[in-house]
Amino acid sequence: MIVVRHFIGLLTSLLFLVLTLVAFVPLLPLALVKRLLPFAWCQKHCNRALDWIASTWISANTLHQRWLAGTQIEVTGDVKFSRQEWYLMAANHESWVDILVILRVFNRRIPYVKFFLKKSLIWVPFLGIAWWALDFPFMRRYSKAELERNPALKGKDIEETRRACEMYRHNPVTIINFLEGTRFTEEKHRQQKSPYRNLLIPKAGGMAFALAAMDGQLHKLLDVTIFYPDGAPTYWQYASGLVPRILVDVREYRIPADMIGDYANDAAFRQRFQAWVNTLWQAKDERLQRLKEMAQGNCQGN
Repeated sequence: MIVVRHFIGLLTSLLFLVLTLVAFVPLLPLALVKRLLPFAWCQKHCNRALDWIASTWISANTLHQRWLAGTQIEVTGDVKFSRQEWYLMAANHESWVDILVILRVFNRRIPYVKFFLKKSLIWVPFLGIAWWALDFPFMRRYSKAELERNPALKGKDIEETRRACEMYRHNPVTIINFLEGTRFTEEKHRQQKSPYRNLLIPKAGGMAFALAAMDGQLHKLLDVTIFYPDGAPTYWQYASGLVPRILVDVREYRIPADMIGDYANDAAFRQRFQAWVNTLWQAKDERLQRLKEMAQGNCQGN
């Protein structure tokens, strides 16, 4: 049985690699065309083709994950998804598998999921080109030391990222944010002395930055709660078919207009924004607790 599981894990990983290389073949020339011909009609058609390649890559990977790993993902929450909406997605973070789960659940149901990336990551071989081609927003955050040395830089990070996000004004997008900033572990939970039973303390600044940079373009919040009944898995456990079931709860909220502001310099806004995020996080923590208690009850019943 162990040998079979290792074979499944290797085959799953190999298929991920092969499909990624296959997708990169048409993606590279399209990225070059998009770079060399910055005309509106060309950008529009290139973007459609690139999004189709990315979505097809996810669909192909989803098929072999279902076939080989056999993991069942159960989605709850009465949400009517739209590919014509602008979303900010906030999710808890327990495992690297979270990304694969999100891609499987939301592919072709909402606009393609994107992350804010550091500008330096554009130089990562292959991936940097792919991220740029798919219009992932690159940003630069100036440190306190840099701002002290050059006060003129104050606010430039937001302005630069806002200009980078101009392309989304007419093209719906989903920006994902893992508010905890790192994967949840019991050790990190103890070190933080988190007031939440199942979550780390949310870092509201990153979410505030995303909303400010998008300048009101993100209309709705998708609150995604991921729960692993058998404990947070590693990638290898997931790829090897050792994760039978994953639960995903999705809630949708309209983002209040007053949640867009200067988080770094406006103390009143910062306090109001943190209170809003903490309310969302408390509700998420309660959902996770209910899911955990249900899973424990099922185990005892069996």
